[in-house]
Amino acid sequence: MSVVRMQSGAEAKPQSGGGMDRVVEKKGLPQRVKIAIGAGLLVLGAGAFYAMAPDADSQTIAADRVTVSTVTKGRFDDFLPLRGRVTPLVTVFLDAVEGGRVEKVLVEDGSMVQKGQLLAVLSNSDLQLNLLARQADVSREVNSMRSQELALAQSQFQDERAVIEAQLAADKARRQFELQKPLFEKGFVTAKAFRDSRDEYLSNQKRAEVLRRGQAVNQRLQTSQLAQLRASNASLAGSLDIARATLDALNLRAPVSGQLTAFSIQVGQSMNRGERLGQIDSAGRNKLVAQVDEFYLGRVQPGQTATAEWGGKTYQMKVAKIYPQVRNGTFEVDLYFVGSEPSDIQRGQTLQTKLTLGDPTPALLIPNGAFYNETGGSWVFVVTPDGDEAVKRQVRLGRRNADFIEVLEGLEPGEKVLTSPYTGFADKDRLDLETK
Repeated sequence: MSVVRMQSGAEAKPQSGGGMDRVVEKKGLPQRVKIAIGAGLLVLGAGAFYAMAPDADSQTIAADRVTVSTVTKGRFDDFLPLRGRVTPLVTVFLDAVEGGRVEKVLVEDGSMVQKGQLLAVLSNSDLQLNLLARQADVSREVNSMRSQELALAQSQFQDERAVIEAQLAADKARRQFELQKPLFEKGFVTAKAFRDSRDEYLSNQKRAEVLRRGQAVNQRLQTSQLAQLRASNASLAGSLDIARATLDALNLRAPVSGQLTAFSIQVGQSMNRGERLGQIDSAGRNKLVAQVDEFYLGRVQPGQTATAEWGGKTYQMKVAKIYPQVRNGTFEVDLYFVGSEPSDIQRGQTLQTKLTLGDPTPALLIPNGAFYNETGGSWVFVVTPDGDEAVKRQVRLGRRNADFIEVLEGLEPGEKVLTSPYTGFADKDRLDLETK
């Protein structure tokens, strides 16, 4: 059996709860260490973000979005492909010289006409009345001038008659004086009679000389006046001819031979002065009008050769005229056929032409691409040997045609460049090419 021993007195005094409590010390890192660790983690995070964040001068793009081309050696054919529009070689416009009402239309649009052929007849009553009034005025002026011419001619005849009479009187006085002179010396004629005879002779002689000088002056003035009158007469006659020609212009005639086009006037229609009635195009003679990029304005010259393909045949052409005005980034040139031209081409259709700018030469080449429009040929993106990046590089490019661009500086054979458009990353220095 168990025995329970009871304590008494002081030993039996119960223990208080305070004797059972004790302080438990917490173990951990000091505050200073924690701050240091937090700062280190922040620095590591910033470094990792900087390392992983993309560079401001670089961009990642998919490799299949760009076109990679290789720099090669080859022959550069210096030509320019053009689309030429067929245009008549000579076009003469028909304008209404004077306004009027259309009375007759004798030909149809598209017909072949001959020079001088009557095309249409117009009427204008005001022009007819003006012509009649002009004829009356001219007739009146012409009659007046003829009267003046007659008066001048009569005055000239009178001067000639006066000179003749004075010369006759001088001759008679001279003979009388010569007859009396020996008689006076012998004393058969008085001194008074001899002196009278001498004075009359000298007086008639001077009178004849004065009349001759007057006749010369009058003749010179009358000749000038007659010339002016005749010039005025011719001018009036010319103005009358112009009035008649103006009235005759109401009869519209073909100024040249060719094909009549854009001729759509109708009987009864009123046409204003200077209004375009149609045009005549040279038959069987055409030219090509082509638009050329302004980049080639300094390289295209008159006389350069070109070829046009049509119906499986090649036709020779040359640059005949250059229009230097630039509109919408292009200028215009005229190309004339050298020798024969296609017989079945129609006005307005286009032909593919090739304009030769220079002789073929060996060169370093890259394929022509849209990148050129954004860089101007001053730089390109060059692919690194591992193919993971493309780096911007300054280059110098020269001539270009539809297929290739000539490389002058900055690239070596075998290097690869991006020739597709640089839209969206033209301001970057490096591209990361991401392959899927």
